[in-house]
Amino acid sequence: MSCIELLNDLLNAFGPSGYEGPVAAVFQREMEKTADHVETDRVGNVIARYDGKNPDSAVIMAFAHMDSIGFMVRKIEKDGCIGLDRLGGVPEKVLPGLNLCVRTVDGKLIGGVIGSKSHHTVSEEEKYRVHKITELYLDIGTVSAAQTRGLGIEVGCPAAYRPFTQQLAGDFISGAFIDNRGGLTALAMAGGLLRANRPASTVYLVGTVWEEFNLRGAVLAARRIRPDISISLDAALAGDTRDLENRYETACGKGPVLIHYTFHGRGTLNGTLSHDGLARLTVAAAGEARLPLQHFAGIGVLTDSAYVQLEGEGPAALELGFPVRYTHTPAEVVNVSDILRLGQLLAAVTERIGPGFDLNRY
Repeated sequence: MSCIELLNDLLNAFGPSGYEGPVAAVFQREMEKTADHVETDRVGNVIARYDGKNPDSAVIMAFAHMDSIGFMVRKIEKDGCIGLDRLGGVPEKVLPGLNLCVRTVDGKLIGGVIGSKSHHTVSEEEKYRVHKITELYLDIGTVSAAQTRGLGIEVGCPAAYRPFTQQLAGDFISGAFIDNRGGLTALAMAGGLLRANRPASTVYLVGTVWEEFNLRGAVLAARRIRPDISISLDAALAGDTRDLENRYETACGKGPVLIHYTFHGRGTLNGTLSHDGLARLTVAAAGEARLPLQHFAGIGVLTDSAYVQLEGEGPAALELGFPVRYTHTPAEVVNVSDILRLGQLLAAVTERIGPGFDLNRY
């Protein structure tokens, strides 16, 4: 399956945090084409193993999260409308008027729209105010709580943006959940390359759960695998829009990204400083493979790597990414070539790690 075909399949799968099953099914199906062994652990991580040629070489775990941001049903109103809460970092300013899907108790998807007060009745003050999620409601077309419940919707049901993809000019596409279905696609592309050209190390390519919720799914995979090296693949903030051009150098269509530094800075003192030896190896690998490479460092971002790096004796951690515009909105934008090249870069990096690689930070 081509890069764009797999990405489209993943983008059209419902999978907010804790409910990644449809995404996991697509990802597992693809990994079974190339991996030596694929399994799903108890919490839902999909773990694909590629056996290396040298048992003395470092064990590598590369991972991308399968889940997306979403919503949880908080309350069902008398008029049938649904009160929601955020499941992950949903930007509230984009919500009024959006189409969502709610998963019923028995797994069906029901469409709905977040109500937006009719424009003709909105006061000047209301026009410029961002409403909190608890002030908004989801309209699914029912007229009573009993009718809503009769469709199988209850408090605790998950919801997410309606799956969406749109072809833009050239290799650009827009869609919901590009963060991080793009990372999963890159893992699958790397898997095909590892199958054809075995590295010294045994490599695990893992689709993880819960990243947008609490960044703990990858931790459980790491405890099972016990990697010496961890490589996170995730969205990198693109700096090629007029609102961010003075903040970052990253640009869509200019290749994968070596992420040197991430730090959440809000609510948790956690982040990742990529292992210096792995960073230098990445630069060399990109050069030898004639792949373009961009660099990113920024505050306000946190990935699974932040917690995986604390497991065991402390795996040497590396963060790689692909530039994405408008992150966490239902219309993220990416250049597909960056995802394909990220898969190529991951394979090139793993192929250059052998028994003598120094795992120490310095």
